[in-house]
Amino acid sequence: MKRSIINKCLMGIGILSMASCSDPMEEITDIIYAREFSPTSLEVKNVKETSALLKWNASASVSEYTVELYPDDSLSFTSSPKSIDITENELPLEDLTYDTRYSVKVIAKDTKNSSRNSKPATLFFRTAAQQIFNAIAEDNIGDRSVVVSWAEGENEVSELRAFDQTGALIATHTITDAEKNSCTAKVDGLSPETKYTLKLYYNSNGVLKERGSKTFTTIVDLNGAILVRPTDDIADLVANAKDGDVFALTGGTFVVKSESESVTAGAIVVSKNITIKGIYPTRVPVINGRFQLDDGASLTINQVNIDGEGTTGDQCFNYKGTKVGGVSVDNAEIKNFKKGVYYVNVAAKVPYIKFNNCLIHDIVCEGGDMLDCRTGCIDELSITNSTIYNSCAERDFVRFDDASEAFAGATPKITIDHCTINAAANKSGKRLLYVRFVGTAINWTNNIVTNTTAVWSNQSKTSVPTFGNNNFYFNCDKLNVLDGAEGGKTNLFIDEKATVLDPQYADAAAGNFTLKNESVSKFKAGDPRWYSNQ
Repeated sequence: MKRSIINKCLMGIGILSMASCSDPMEEITDIIYAREFSPTSLEVKNVKETSALLKWNASASVSEYTVELYPDDSLSFTSSPKSIDITENELPLEDLTYDTRYSVKVIAKDTKNSSRNSKPATLFFRTAAQQIFNAIAEDNIGDRSVVVSWAEGENEVSELRAFDQTGALIATHTITDAEKNSCTAKVDGLSPETKYTLKLYYNSNGVLKERGSKTFTTIVDLNGAILVRPTDDIADLVANAKDGDVFALTGGTFVVKSESESVTAGAIVVSKNITIKGIYPTRVPVINGRFQLDDGASLTINQVNIDGEGTTGDQCFNYKGTKVGGVSVDNAEIKNFKKGVYYVNVAAKVPYIKFNNCLIHDIVCEGGDMLDCRTGCIDELSITNSTIYNSCAERDFVRFDDASEAFAGATPKITIDHCTINAAANKSGKRLLYVRFVGTAINWTNNIVTNTTAVWSNQSKTSVPTFGNNNFYFNCDKLNVLDGAEGGKTNLFIDEKATVLDPQYADAAAGNFTLKNESVSKFKAGDPRWYSNQ
């Protein structure tokens, strides 16, 4: 019974199949879809303030497209669009508004039946912001404010906003009608020595549009500081200073008035605790003169260069008083002094003398040693992250005579760290460490010393330094040989862990000590500014 039914079914299928084969199918020559395909690979290129280029892949058999452009829109398509019909698959967009979000629809059209138009391809983009700011004059950058200007006649401006490096909004300034007319405004509420990006906006119907952007860094803290310009008498200002006064110098050269016709630059006499600092990092001020420290003096210098050209020949810092404070110099260049960098030939107990991140060069040392203390005591002498070159040709580098009996219990400390020292004390028998003050501890670490015939010390009172980080004594034959006894102008100690390698300076004659020898550079010794990977 079941078998019979199956056979009958199979026979029926065979008959149907034969009937189909005997009636050939019509050839399919066209497929009509319900609508056109949407354009593909829609993109916008060459976006500028008022123009852009819209492109897409052409759709097969489509001869026309509709482009809809929605301003101030991000794919919501709620604003009033501008509609354009074109036959190409790209469209230059002109007459756009700067710093504006635009949404775009591109529709492949069926010119005979609009119900078959494609679904839209979409994207959005933002036109570039304008730049109508003028360059910010350095003199217009303060410690807590900035004055900016923009192109004359551009009065469609509403507010200024200052952002810090994290993008946080720090200050907002609403532009007044008077500022619109003058095309100048001031933004307050900033912090000293901070990098900001300032943006200028126009409020267009409740939407802010950027018309300019500038980045700047505020200057050092002027809170309570006395602003000094090159036309001011800096020596007179310091002479009449109050204890704790801070003098903030603009860019330029400050020639210290001289009372002698034989010299062109005089001395600034310090008798209070004062600070002198430069305010513009790209225009470091230069003091053409020297300093005399009388009783009551304490001096801090930052970002100010000191030039001894035309002075009497005395040291850059000459202690005359016995009741004195320290000297601290950061981020400076000191040059053209005949006798030396400092001189303490009075019975003064100086708490510190510090030089950090300094370039010290062309210190002749006629009649004095480079760093010279005779009858006084310096509790702490430190030279760090600095370069000393073309100096002290025939004198000792550090001289510290023994006045220990006059300063009972004193334990001075000398630190020379991360310094590049080239051709210092470069005369046979001269010493890098002519230190005789009993009990002085010396730390000599991470330094590069090159091109000198000097010895370390031939004085039995000189403590053996604490050496570290394999200092490189290239072309310093006498620094590398332990062969002496006192009085023989030879070494009583050497840096036994030293490595002798040529640092291969980029151009030592021109004061460029960039390390070209990677074998030296990897030790991170010497003044960090010269590391080859900086």
